[in-house]
Order: sequence, then structure tokens, then C-alpha cells
Amino acid sequence: MGSDEDSGAGGRRDGLPPGAGRDKPALDELRRRIAAIPGRGEAAAEPIPLAAELRREALAVPPALAELLPEGGLVKGSVVAYAGASSLLAGLLAAVTEGGGHAAVVGLPRLGLLAAVEMGAQLQRLAVVADPGPDPVEVAAVLLDGLDLVVLGLDGATVAPARTRVIAARARNKGATLVVTDGGWPNPALRLDTRIAGYSGLGAGRGRLRSVSLEVLVRGKAGPPRHGRIELRPSASRVEWVSLETAVNEATADAREAAS
Repeated sequence: MGSDEDSGAGGRRDGLPPGAGRDKPALDELRRRIAAIPGRGEAAAEPIPLAAELRREALAVPPALAELLPEGGLVKGSVVAYAGASSLLAGLLAAVTEGGGHAAVVGLPRLGLLAAVEMGAQLQRLAVVADPGPDPVEVAAVLLDGLDLVVLGLDGATVAPARTRVIAARARNKGATLVVTDGGWPNPALRLDTRIAGYSGLGAGRGRLRSVSLEVLVRGKAGPPRHGRIELRPSASRVEWVSLETAVNEATADAREAAS
């Protein structure tokens, strides 16, 4: 099973220009290549007639995670704030690219792709900009024009509310989903938090890792938080996601019991 910290499969793919965030020529070249992506690039050049129709459509995610999400996936045209184990990010990239979509990772040089490949990721549909230069948000904004999913690492920075509103509007108009991590992003549509809850298969300093357990917390703008536990298990030539439990917050459960 690929490690959260594995970086052996890093580097740029799909021929993206080096230092894509450093100067205008590089960004212009990036825009040209995004526009050339079959299906997504051409469609993104046309205005979306009704953003409300896209808002209910969702990107594919691992089924065990879908049970926790309000729309059964990451809503197209939304911004999601993420914190926690990179295994979940690898799973998102795998689900989107395996389903025929295109995705990109910006500003996350330590996010190795081995784990994503083990979950089914198709690397020919995945772009990696490990070093986006001084303005990774601008690079992500360009990628939103032609991709289904963009995962953006902020390297500890907090993005100003005025700019987040502009980027969120762009994602909504293009029908693309932006996942931001490792920084501050005010007022996202959804917040996802995970932590590694345990391992199985390892004894006293030795043994073979058989599974990794993640605790996941989902908080939207409306409705109660949802939390659950997911286990990642190697199966044949890939890693499978298995749902162990799903629940709403305890306060909501208590209120329902009292009402009954």
C-alpha cells in the first residue's frame, strides 16, 4: 500500500510548463494546453447556461466516502476545504480520473502518486504542478477552466475573502471542483477533515500492513456534521475503500430520540 508521504511518483505530467505560476507567458501556455484537453477544454470555453443545474451534480468519489457526503460526492462548481491524511486526496484523484475525468494537483510536492495509482488513478488524466511559483492560486484558477478536479496546496497561507469569492465564482461557472488544503480558505461549501485512527497487520515493530483506518468528519453549510470511519485495504492489485461506520453528530441523534 502506498504511503501518505510517498513522493517517488511526483513531478509534472501532461507537459505542463515549469514554474507555471511565475510569469505571464507560462500561464498563457498553460491556458492553451488546458483549452486543448478533449471534452473538458472545449466545453469550458462556452458559458454554462444554468449554474444551478450543475450545483446538484457531483464528482465521483470512493463509495465509502460517498456515504458521508451530502450530495453523494463532491459537488461540481464548489470549493472544499480539506485537512488531514493525504490518503483521502489520493482517493479523490483516483475516483475522478478512473471515471474518465481530468484532475490536477498544485503545490503539493510531497503528495506521491503511488497510493492514487493503487486506488485506480489514471495518470494520463492527471497533471501535477509541484512548484507553481509565487501564486499557486492563480495557477489553480487557470486549471479550473478545463479540469474536473483541482487539488490546491496553500503552503500555510490564508487567501483573502475577496479573492476566494472570485475563485469560487470561477469554479461554479466552469463546473469544476476545487479542493484546498494546508492553509486558510474562508467560507468553503464543505469542510472535510480526516485523521489516521489506526493500522492493522503490524505487530511489535514488524509485520505486513494490512489496512489503514481513517476517521472522517464532514461539515457543510447546512445540516448536522457527519462522521464515519473508513478502512483502506489492499485487495489483489489495488487498494479498496471499506465503510466501517457512518453517523450524524450525537446531539442530532439525541434530539431525534427525544422527539420519538
